Amino acid sequence: MHTLFKILLIAMLLAAIFSLGQALFFMMTERKDSNPKRMAWALTRRIGFSLGVFVLVVIGILTGLIHPHGLGG
Repeated sequence: MHTLFKILLIAMLLAAIFSLGQALFFMMTERKDSNPKRMAWALTRRIGFSLGVFVLVVIGILTGLIHPHGLGG
C-alpha cells in the first residue's frame, strides 16, 4: 500500500510538471491574435494536479503512510 501511494503521488507531481511545460509550449507557439484556450486549460490541469498532490500528502500524513520530519533533527 505504501509503494502504490508513493507511486501515485509521484505520478501526480510529474503530471503537474508536464502540464506546466505544456502551458509554456502553448504560450510560446500561439500567435497573439489567437485565443489562448490551450494554455489556460493546461494551467487549469496543473492547478488540479497540484491540489490533488496536496490532498494526497494530507491524507498520507493523517493515515500514517507518510511520516513528516522536522528540520534540524
